[in-house]
Amino acid sequence: MAKFNTKNTQPRPKAVTPIRTSTVPTGRTYQDGPGFRRDSKSELFILGVSYLAGENTYYEWGNQRDKRFVNLVHRVALDDPAWMVNFIHWLRHEGNIRTAPIVAAAEMTAARLKAKVDDRKNPNETGYSRRAIRAAIARADEPAELIAYWFRHFGRSLPKPVKRGIADAVKHIYTEKNVLKWDSREHSIRMGDVINLTHPAPETLIRSILFKHILVRRYNNKADIPLVLEMLRNNLALRNLPVHLRRQILKKDNAAQILQDAGITWEFLAGWLEGPMDKEAWEAVIPSMGVMALLRNLRNFDNAGVSDEVAKMVMNKITSPEDIKRSKVLPMRFLSAYNSVKNSSVRWLWALEQGLNESLNNIPELPGRTLILVDRSGSMFAPMSSHTNLTYADAAAIFGAAIAMRAEKADLVQFGTTAYPVTFKKGHSLLKILKQFNNLGGTYTREAIAAFYKHHDRVLVITDEQAAYHNVLFMPHDFDGDVFTGIVPDHVPCYTWNLGGYRHGHSSSGEGNRHTFGGLTDACFYMVDLVEKGMAGSWPWD
Repeated sequence: MAKFNTKNTQPRPKAVTPIRTSTVPTGRTYQDGPGFRRDSKSELFILGVSYLAGENTYYEWGNQRDKRFVNLVHRVALDDPAWMVNFIHWLRHEGNIRTAPIVAAAEMTAARLKAKVDDRKNPNETGYSRRAIRAAIARADEPAELIAYWFRHFGRSLPKPVKRGIADAVKHIYTEKNVLKWDSREHSIRMGDVINLTHPAPETLIRSILFKHILVRRYNNKADIPLVLEMLRNNLALRNLPVHLRRQILKKDNAAQILQDAGITWEFLAGWLEGPMDKEAWEAVIPSMGVMALLRNLRNFDNAGVSDEVAKMVMNKITSPEDIKRSKVLPMRFLSAYNSVKNSSVRWLWALEQGLNESLNNIPELPGRTLILVDRSGSMFAPMSSHTNLTYADAAAIFGAAIAMRAEKADLVQFGTTAYPVTFKKGHSLLKILKQFNNLGGTYTREAIAAFYKHHDRVLVITDEQAAYHNVLFMPHDFDGDVFTGIVPDHVPCYTWNLGGYRHGHSSSGEGNRHTFGGLTDACFYMVDLVEKGMAGSWPWD
């Protein structure tokens, strides 16, 4: 048996990854451990993938986080505008994050206008700011959101890059269905205002007619609807039905098609009926609901008693690879749906398991032995936003368990003040494995690595990186290494998956075998595989 000539003796290709830090500590984490400051792009990326404007996190007030994000955007927007455009596009479309791209695009434009820099490489190209504004918009309510942000921070005059970037988006995303969903009198900036301010050039005759109607309805909601706008006319016909006749529509054999042709959402239907959403109502609208809406309403379906046939339709959609990809639903949403029905219904559990696995299809199958450490400290239990009970700890547990399940051989550990192994077997239910995870208090990352590292081929830590100063034997105040130093040999790759976005990290990153990634989706995990093949070094959009 070979003692030295093993697969692990082959030299690994030198890897360079984009998230880069100082090589020695330049500050302290919020838990007083040695902190490594990232360069501007790296800090902006790590912050951007977890940023929600105005939202407090465990260690930062919302206004502090907002200011740090804006300052980073201004700096990078002047240094490398092409990178900013790519970052904003990736953040909104692949990262599926809404607020950060809008703020970044507006602030980038403001910074470049203030600095009076040339916004184009050459006269034949679209300017960087215009491209950034376009890249930040994916949904039909976002042009108004961006304008509202600009008005609040920069005054009520829209500069040309903002107008043109929004116009570029509007001519593709303003449709009849989106008018019904997003053009509400509850908003101060309506779709008609957006068209009036930005003057998008419609590319088809029907869209030209739609835009004119949007302008008219902005000032007269009783305006006649042109014949070619069939969905809007169908919707108006249903709205004009007397209340006592509306439920008769639901009894028709083609009720689902009638609602679909009128652009009726489940939210609209509930108000339109002026009564409870019963079995008939849900069964009529379920065929037109997306994955996210279905996941939110599983318990409502059970309470209404929807048939097994319709339930099968729901299950087919929430397990469909195409529908999941199109919806860009986060893995944590499946956990939220599971938590809402696990004690009341068993019929959805298999589908939720399959859907969760499908939403994690970028998780690589890592060869050899992998040590996976999941941070379960108190700061990880902060909600991702004020609109959800989902926490960063939920995301860390899902990603950690998924990596362990797909790895050739893995040790899965949860850590905080103490650390414990999480038991699993291949083929076990991922959702049931998550039940083993607990809140473990502090963030003693280095102690956990020391306790569980046993000549593994790689180490992966999923955390907010706020490692604690605890035991002087592990991390004295004059210590100038990271959480891996002296425990994991330099030739062993160590990956940090950051979910917090704070300024200082717990490790150096960017060269050798110490690398940091981040975000709340699985979209970047393939970078681990690329690093070990010597193919990494670029940002995810490259």
